[in-house]
Amino acid sequence: MLIAIPDVLDAAWLADVRAIIDAAAWIDGNETSGAQAALAKRNMQLPQDGDAARAAGRLVMAALNASPMFIAAALPAKLLPPLFNRYAGGQDFGAHVDNAIRFRGPDLRLRADLSATLFLADPDSYDGGELVVEEQFGEQRIKLPAGHMVLYPSSSLHRVEPVTRGVRVASFFWVQSMVRGAEDRRTLFEIDQVVQSLVAERGHGHRDVLALTSVYHNLLRRWAEV
Repeated sequence: MLIAIPDVLDAAWLADVRAIIDAAAWIDGNETSGAQAALAKRNMQLPQDGDAARAAGRLVMAALNASPMFIAAALPAKLLPPLFNRYAGGQDFGAHVDNAIRFRGPDLRLRADLSATLFLADPDSYDGGELVVEEQFGEQRIKLPAGHMVLYPSSSLHRVEPVTRGVRVASFFWVQSMVRGAEDRRTLFEIDQVVQSLVAERGHGHRDVLALTSVYHNLLRRWAEV
């Protein structure tokens, strides 16, 4: 399931994140690459344990925790601290699959169920740079407004197209979901969205809302690993 999540960062938070990362020193993006990805990856990245990545990452984490749509779609159990990358001058990231297990130091390890890209540059400010995700029914080409995010299965083959003008800047990270099965997560997300629509129409106490909410939580109880 590929989901675009709008307005994860509002204009003020986006400006704060960009002020932090634009003033920082960038390094070769292969700092965090696995063996396969290193063969295809040409970009720059903030040092993952540097002050800038930590400070900007805290802002992104706060925004994610405040996003009901992200919580509903990802059902996060663990989340690696956000990282930051940039592409310019023809840089790209060839087709690859993200590593199944991601590490951050000796104490944080997760199964990568979902990958996320949070766009931090206005799409009109650069050419190329589309995130291309291969799905069962074809390729999805994604280039979202700054502050918007896409969430997609880490198991999918994906790439970043060459940036031929300007600079593409983004945050990226991986999520281990409480619900391992992709189809189970999709079912829960679809139920959640219907519940939210019913609440807006009929209120929290309506019998239909209560009945569907009960179905949601009973399925979550069955599928979740905590």
